[in-house]
Amino acid sequence: MSEEPILRRKLYQVVQDRLLQRIHAGEFPPGEPLPSERKLMETYHVGRPAIREAMQELARSGLITISHGERARVVLPTAEAMFNQMGDAARYLLNVAPKSLDHLKEVRVFLEAGLARLAAERADAAGLKRLRVCLEAHRAADLDTFLACDLAFHREIAAMSGNPIFPAVVDGMLNWLSAHYRSMVRLEGAEAITLAEHQRIYNAIAAGDAENSGLAMSEHLNRASSLYQPR
Repeated sequence: MSEEPILRRKLYQVVQDRLLQRIHAGEFPPGEPLPSERKLMETYHVGRPAIREAMQELARSGLITISHGERARVVLPTAEAMFNQMGDAARYLLNVAPKSLDHLKEVRVFLEAGLARLAAERADAAGLKRLRVCLEAHRAADLDTFLACDLAFHREIAAMSGNPIFPAVVDGMLNWLSAHYRSMVRLEGAEAITLAEHQRIYNAIAAGDAENSGLAMSEHLNRASSLYQPR
């Protein structure tokens, strides 16, 4: 049986792992600064380039922030940051595996129908007002802003859940799907159909009707699925 060679790791990767261990252990809580570059160089016996590369990788992962002239600080990762990190991989998958687009559309219908039901159960006056503003902005949109207003309506429904992870998930999916959007709003009646479907969703949520909210969202997204096609 052949054995794979042991690959040598770069210094910055070792430094990155050491710092991750200390962050995970709670040595540097969110908001706290990491040691200075000089202190880290002395601790790990490496040069400045290894420290800076390790810091850049931690920043890209959303675990620290780096500001000019200040020590890097640990931050509490947000759901938005985590989904943003997945963006490049998700877009690549959608490009090279066309079937994955159908899978993502199916996930979207399942998730957003559930979110519409949740919004109907949890909606308060402020949330309904924000959703109504989105609907009115969508109705007043021109061809250049129609899609952005459409997506804002869906994001707001996710936000009405009160769970900050849901808007991040929906926002991530919509961003990944946007590259595969094929505009059909210039077809006669297409805009009116979308607006009527959004009005139906809004009415069901405002009435607190969870079952019809989910049904209206499912029918809307299933009808609109043809707008997203492989590139």
